[in-house]
Formats: sequence, structure tokens, C-alpha cells
Amino acid sequence: MVNRLARYAQIASILSKYGFGIFLDELFPEESRPEFLQRGDEYEHLSVYTRIRMAIEELGPTFIKLGQIMSTRRDILPQPMIKELQKLTDKVKPEPFEKVKSVLEETCGPLKEICRYVEEEPFAAASLSQVHRAVLLDGSEVVFKVQRPDIEELIEVDLTILESVARRVESTFPYLAPYNPVEIVKQFSTQIRKELDFVRDGKNAETLAKNLEEFKRIRLPKIYWEKTGTRLLVMKYIEGMRIDAISELERKFKLPELAELGFQAYLKQIFEDGFFHGDPHAGNLLVTDEGKLVFLDFGLIGILRPERRLTFTRVLYGIVENDVDLVVRSLRDLGVSFEFTNLDEFKDELYVILRESRRYDLKEYSFIDSLDDITYTFYRHKVKLPGTLMLMLKVLTMVGDIGILLDPEFNFIERVRPYLSKILVQNYLSPEQLERIRTTLTRDIMDLPRIIGDFIEDLSKGRARHRVDIPELEKLENSIEKASVRLFSGLLLCAIIMGLAIIITNVATSWPDWYFYSLTILGLILVILIVHRS
Repeated sequence: MVNRLARYAQIASILSKYGFGIFLDELFPEESRPEFLQRGDEYEHLSVYTRIRMAIEELGPTFIKLGQIMSTRRDILPQPMIKELQKLTDKVKPEPFEKVKSVLEETCGPLKEICRYVEEEPFAAASLSQVHRAVLLDGSEVVFKVQRPDIEELIEVDLTILESVARRVESTFPYLAPYNPVEIVKQFSTQIRKELDFVRDGKNAETLAKNLEEFKRIRLPKIYWEKTGTRLLVMKYIEGMRIDAISELERKFKLPELAELGFQAYLKQIFEDGFFHGDPHAGNLLVTDEGKLVFLDFGLIGILRPERRLTFTRVLYGIVENDVDLVVRSLRDLGVSFEFTNLDEFKDELYVILRESRRYDLKEYSFIDSLDDITYTFYRHKVKLPGTLMLMLKVLTMVGDIGILLDPEFNFIERVRPYLSKILVQNYLSPEQLERIRTTLTRDIMDLPRIIGDFIEDLSKGRARHRVDIPELEKLENSIEKASVRLFSGLLLCAIIMGLAIIITNVATSWPDWYFYSLTILGLILVILIVHRS
């Protein structure tokens, strides 16, 4: 059983050890601090972000998972911290087989009744679970993904502590309130509890398998439901090489084809299905001897509602096409606030990043690099993005990195641009969109009697203002306007003629002849112009 007070003390001790005692002083002020909370001098030479990562690793599975999720939040964390959090791994010391055996048998009964053989040494161990190979009585090769004993209880205690700390952080450090620590912990709690349910993990695998049926070179492991429970997932064992084992893969396969296969599969998951594999690191993507791509680990899944999926598509399309205004409009449609942002400065900076990414050779600077710069720009301008959008960008970044690893000429923009254009056109002409237009039009037509009734009521009470256009009145107005112009021109012409007559009578006799002729010609020109204009 996990003791909450003991866990509080352990967490405080680890934070102090890595130099975050000042943070604890602010959160929990005391006259004097216990000896075990004193700062360790051996880590002073390390950067603050390195110490944060090391503290997270020592704090255990809950905090490692939180760090991994926060590594996608480039909109609220500085880049150096993101790079450190990306180093977090789930590789931990496995539990002895005797401890996990009880969890196995609790779900599927005595092992000797269902298995010919079980490898006691796990071939993979993570913070929440470990994986053992086995052979069932019917000869099927499977893997047992078994939850660590007591891990659920530890996580629940840690989540309670995190929720308490988040509330205190918001009240103690008001400048952090815009980042909403309480909501971040709430969302994280929901996510990690989902990952503890291995039945959900198996259902996610089956949903992905169904969605990707059209890809004949993609495989997902079969789930053995009769032996699966919330703490145990039994899957078919699939032999394969990691997708980053380049030297082995290039001897057997055309790597650019593998890059394209994975890229197209993820585009479909995100922009067509709205249900995507959220952790495509190299350990979760295998290649079989037949050249098939295998997906593993389905605890982290991104889910997008249709209307948000379309808006996410518009965001990425705006980025690809250098359309900064489209990016901003689409983000506003997602509820993103620019209240604390100098919008013109933000747009200028975003535009420069997008333009600069086109200037470099792919080997020097790819569009995937520019996604990192873009998300850092969001952070600098305090633009907070939805967590699912950040997960989508993280997935695209990871897939793009794998694409470049397999094919140095892999060009993200060239591949994604036509796909996004097709998705947008199809969506606006889709039966669902046409049905929405029909529904809106029907609703407006049905509302027309009420609108007319309101107008008549306003008119009868003198509240309405309206304009009446009658073509005949417009013609009369034009005629009056032309007559007025002609009358004014005639009066002006008479004035000019009389003026010339007076000048010629009084002074012209003393002028040279060419003066007289010039003045007469000028007068005639003015008369012609006035007559023509009228």
C-alpha cells in the first residue's frame, strides 16, 4: 500500500536534491526545513532543465508520463526544456516474474492451463507495464503486456498530490495562471487513467486495424480477448525490426517506399479518420521480413471531432501555403485567444519562419524543423493551443523525422500539399457538408414567416427603416441633375463672353495683334470645353 504522506516526503526530497528547494519554500513556507529537504551540491553544475529531467526520472512513472506529454507542449514550454523532456524514456528495471505472475493469473487463470511456455525474462519493460513472450496451448505465439503490481495505486496517490500542487501553484504564482496548471493536470489524469485500462488499449488497436484495412502492407497485432483484462493485454507476437534499423532495412527494402507508406497511413489517420496513433517513435514501428509496417502500443490515441478535424486541416494548410491569415483565422475557430499577443508582430514572425524554410536545402533545414520554430513562436507570443493540436503536430514531426531518416530526399510539403487540398475540397463537397447546408437553408426558410412578422410589427410601430428603389424616380433625378449642370455651364459661358468683350473694348487697342488673337482663341477653347462637358 502506498502511503500518501511518505510519498509527499519522497517527492519533496527528490526535488530538493536537484536544487528545487526554493520552489518548495514558496509553495510550503516553513520556519525551518527538515534535513532530507536540503539541496544536493553535486548537481549544481548542471543546467536547470537537465536537473528537471533527472528529477522526473527519479520521481517515477507518473511524472515520467507527465513529462512525456508535456514534451509536446511547445506552446507553453521553452525549447531547451522540451529537448530535455524528449529524452525521457519508459525503460526501467523490470519487476521479478513472480510478482507479475499474480496479475497474469488473476486475469486468465493458472498459466499452465493456457500456456505451453512463458518467458520469465521480459523482452521490454516500461514504467506502467512489462512484456513477456509466450506460446499458448494451441501453438499461437503471443505477448503478455502485463501491468506492474500496485502501479495504479501509486499513480492515484501521485495524481492527488499533483492536483494539490497545481492549485497551490496557481494561487502562489499568479503569472503562471494563464498556463492553467490545474487544467493540465486534469487532462493528464484523464489520459494516464486511460493508459491503465488495457481493454481500451486493445480496442484502440482494433479500431486502427479496421481504419487501415486499405493498406495491405500495414499490420496490427490480433487481440486475444478471451485472455485480456484491464491489467493484461494478450496480443499476437509479430517479429520485426525497428524502423530506425537503417543498415538492416536497406539491404532488403526500398526505404523511400517505407517512408511513403508510413506517411500516407498517418495522414489518413489524422485527416480522414480523426483517430490516430499518438506515439510513433521508432520502438513502436516495426518492419517484418515481408516488408510490412507494424504498429505497436495503443495507449496514447488522438481523437478529433469532424469539425475540429477540418479546422486542424486548415491550420496545417495555411502553414504549408504561407497563408498566415488563414492560420490565425483557423486558430480563432478553435477558440485560441490572441488577447495577450501583438498580432501584427506574431504574423510577421510566423511569415518569416515559413518563408525561410523554403530557402534551405532539405539536408540543412526541413519543414519539420520549421514546425519546431513555429510552435516556439506560439510560446514566445503566449498563444496557447489545444492539446490535441499539439499532439497532432508532434505526431507529424515524429513521422516526418522518420521519413527523412529513411529517405533523405523526403519533402514534407510536396507530399502533404496535394493531400490537404484534396481533403478540403472533398469536405466542402461531401454529403455531410451538403446536408448541413440543406439543414441550414431549411431552417432559414422555416424561420421566414417569423422574420416577416417581426418586420411588419416594427413597421407599424415606427421602428423600421427601409429604402424603396423606383427606376422612374431615378431617371427623373438624373435628368434634373443634368439640367442643373447645363444651366450652370450656360451662365459661366455668358460671363466669359461678357468679360472678353469688356477687355477688348477697353484695352485691346493698345495690345499687339497676336495678344488679341491668343485671347480670342483661349476664349473659344473654354467655350468649347464647357459646351462639351455639359
